[in-house]
Amino acid sequence: MSDTPTDLWEKGLAELLLRIGGRFARVESRRRMRDYVRGLLGPVGRKNGWQLAEYAGHATPDGLQHLLSRSRWEADEVRDDLHAYVAEHLGADNGVLIIDDTGFVKKGTTSAGVQRQYSGTAGRTENCQIGVFAAYATFRGHTLVDRELYLPKSWTEDRERCRAARVPDDRVFATKGELARAIILRALASPLPIGWVTADSAYGQDSHFRRFLEDHQLSYVVAVPKSQQVHGPRIDHLIGQAPPEAWQRLSAGSGAKGERFYDWAAARLPAVWEFDGDEPTRQRWMLARRSIAKPDEIAYYLASAPLEATVADLARIAGCRWKVEECFQSAKNECGLDQYEVRRYVGWYRHITLAMLAHAFLAVLAGQEREKGEPSGTHPTSWTSHRPRFDVCWQLDPAAVLRTATTR
Repeated sequence: MSDTPTDLWEKGLAELLLRIGGRFARVESRRRMRDYVRGLLGPVGRKNGWQLAEYAGHATPDGLQHLLSRSRWEADEVRDDLHAYVAEHLGADNGVLIIDDTGFVKKGTTSAGVQRQYSGTAGRTENCQIGVFAAYATFRGHTLVDRELYLPKSWTEDRERCRAARVPDDRVFATKGELARAIILRALASPLPIGWVTADSAYGQDSHFRRFLEDHQLSYVVAVPKSQQVHGPRIDHLIGQAPPEAWQRLSAGSGAKGERFYDWAAARLPAVWEFDGDEPTRQRWMLARRSIAKPDEIAYYLASAPLEATVADLARIAGCRWKVEECFQSAKNECGLDQYEVRRYVGWYRHITLAMLAHAFLAVLAGQEREKGEPSGTHPTSWTSHRPRFDVCWQLDPAAVLRTATTR
């Protein structure tokens, strides 16, 4: 007889918990870790200490709180196991690493890193913590794989406050971009196969971030603001010079209601000898995504890609950025990513890491369901314009070129 879904769930979860069990030296810690992860995956209304303890059959939440605060284990070691687990089950050539941050609204002033700061999650300035995350995405699935807690200068310049929250003495101020670079370096050293990186404009507008990606031979598609300068002119001014036939309708990937189509315009940028030498191995691009229903809504991107990459490839990678938003939503709704009650630095990393582990388990199960008969996508070709403007080379929509030719 074949295994039932419940059997497969239990078998897969038991294998995952056994995989990380060696990171917990004491049997009590291992049992509490298993109860904690099972609670994060379970039908618990709000995944706080008391409700998780009740679900696990504990009389009080003391044991689970001890797991997060005083028990001896390293969250970074579990994160490394998470990397290996995701690589094994979801890894694929040209995997996409997606960088983004999310806010955790908190009360008071004692939670590590908390202050009034802008939260994209809330869409306004809130009293919150900010975490910088990486998600990993392939055709097999997507999940969160790494995290860093952002500590504002109001924290790093107050060492007494840091010590009260158990922030390590060697933890100094780092920008979100610097935290993102550290995450990418760890991912490159992990078993995760990474071909591309994508991020929103908060990271994409940072020239140091883009140069870091190029120095590590990583292909990328990153959003930038409309005021981004490209060899002098603003990107929105350059895109405004695109000929009508440069716009082509392409999918940015599938969503809840099917393929997400937009109009895209892309242009190859000239090589920079200082960086590329006489024989460039990569091609830099600028591109724009225009809403079909609201043509005034245009998003802008810079990219660096293999020479053989097409506009369809770039549109697909740009569209992958939404997957990290899906990860945040599902990890918060289903795995309690934001429902922690810890205040100290170590506790934040421990809860977040175990919540990411639970989320990865769900992503792997979903990926296994899709393994049967996954269709392979096709990549439309693009033609090169013979009318370069501002020393860029527009990529024309083949259908538009043919329509123009037949009407002459």
